[in-house]
Amino acid sequence: MIPIIVIFIYLAVVLYIGIFAFRKGRSTGEDFFLASRSVGGVVFFLSLFATNMTAFAILGSSGKAYNEGIGVFGLMASSSALVIPLTLFFIGTRLWAHGKRFGHMTQVQFFRSRWECSEIGTVIFALSAAMLVPYIIISVIGGGEILSALSVVMGPDHLPVMEKVVHADGTVVMEAQHYISYEVGAAIVALVVIGNVFFGGMRGAVLVNVFQTILFLCFGAIACAVIGGNLEGGFSAVVEKMADAHSTLLTREKMPLAVFWSYTFIPLSSIMFPHMAIMCFTAKNVTAYKKTVVAYPLAIMALWLPCVFLGAIASADLSIHYADPARDSGRVLMDMLSHHAPVWLAGILGAGIMSAVMGSDCHQILALSTMFTKDVFDYYGGTKKFGEKGTVFVGRAFILLVNAVAYAIAIYKPAGIFDLAITYAFSGFAALAPTMLAALFWKRSTKYGALAATLFVGAAVAGVAFLENRYGPGSAGWQPGKGVVFWALGEGREAVRLLFLSPAGKLSVYGFMPVVPMVFGSAFCVTVASLLTKPPSQATIDKYFPPAMDSGLQVTLSAAQAVPAEAPSGVKAG
Repeated sequence: MIPIIVIFIYLAVVLYIGIFAFRKGRSTGEDFFLASRSVGGVVFFLSLFATNMTAFAILGSSGKAYNEGIGVFGLMASSSALVIPLTLFFIGTRLWAHGKRFGHMTQVQFFRSRWECSEIGTVIFALSAAMLVPYIIISVIGGGEILSALSVVMGPDHLPVMEKVVHADGTVVMEAQHYISYEVGAAIVALVVIGNVFFGGMRGAVLVNVFQTILFLCFGAIACAVIGGNLEGGFSAVVEKMADAHSTLLTREKMPLAVFWSYTFIPLSSIMFPHMAIMCFTAKNVTAYKKTVVAYPLAIMALWLPCVFLGAIASADLSIHYADPARDSGRVLMDMLSHHAPVWLAGILGAGIMSAVMGSDCHQILALSTMFTKDVFDYYGGTKKFGEKGTVFVGRAFILLVNAVAYAIAIYKPAGIFDLAITYAFSGFAALAPTMLAALFWKRSTKYGALAATLFVGAAVAGVAFLENRYGPGSAGWQPGKGVVFWALGEGREAVRLLFLSPAGKLSVYGFMPVVPMVFGSAFCVTVASLLTKPPSQATIDKYFPPAMDSGLQVTLSAAQAVPAEAPSGVKAG
């Protein structure tokens, strides 16, 4: 029970931080949702990084490396280290400037003002909210997996006490008994997140993330040193075994070039995630971005490399084995800690992993609440009728609702933790990036271009989900190891597969992951529809593209700091 005691101490600290932030806060919408736009440089970087690092980065990456090898690091971490800082510099700073000048708190508020749209903004909100929910579910799943994995019941022989478990598909396996079940662990995490965000709002989420970022950045180096020193046969022997096992390596044959380049499109989703965009509005001044752009790549390396490496060497560790690797490998990091770290240290390292899981979960929940409150309740007259306190009350009520829905879905573990994010949330938000670029950099873009791109992305995400679930593994007629060809040019071995469902049940378009055609399709839609429709009024264009912008971004940013916030319709400026 020692690891669990350590974890509960950590959770108590997180909950207390939320209560502390509540005492320091004010009863205004801008303070609850944006911490009064007062987040400084170092705190901004630590919180922004934690916002974007979740169970996907910790548990998902190690599980993927367990199945496919250390080459997983090159798929996401290397491209993220380059693309995410660039999006923060070119997009994040401009979002911050417009938010500072005009009082925007969400992307949809910016879009509505920039393109003079109303219901179209509501459509964008609906799609963004629908795609963010799977990401929140991932965090709940990750928290439940961590608490369950660290609470294994040990027998007198110092081995886990096993029991027979029947999965939903009828498979019968022997699994370890746990003091805390997955369902109870997920509920505990959800309740702590509710407590922190409900009381502390953005200030509570930011303060927790400072604490949590320090924890999980320290986790990687310590975990590698401890686990490596306790591996059976020694660290070098396990690494040599991993290198000799061809099946554990992500080889050129297993990772075609088209798939590799597909992964470079996924980090475009970062700036389009509502919780990341809303964090961009919280910075006290533009200098906060300088530290973030420089430090972000280093922090990604410090976090991702140990997690991927530990997942890869676990495949050569005789003490780690799963009857269904695709389903169970998400907990490999926790199992490595249970097998190769002292119980008290496993608790501390488990708290480090838990901090990464909960760091973004707080912001995701708060982002959904902010979007609903500002983009729906406030926009359609709620604040005018009920005042600022009513706005905060609605935001807190929505936090309770979203957590309840996320927990109810997470209980059933609808898909693999890594693939769920890649297939739906990441790909969908990445495909919305051309819409943001058009709003910020193209005067001629219109609300109908944004609508066309949004509808296309929604249809594409739904289409991918339908094909993979209707014709993938477990469906009627599925033939393991063969896949499904929906559309091809030619016949036999010379055929070019344009639309193909791989033997693993993943859709590809001319060899690329769906995110690639989705990004280009979204860009095409926003371009063509904008050229065919009437642009916004000249007054709006001059508002967002003043002559000063032609001389560089710095002039605009300086003006943003000097000009008081001007509230657009439906938005009350702080």
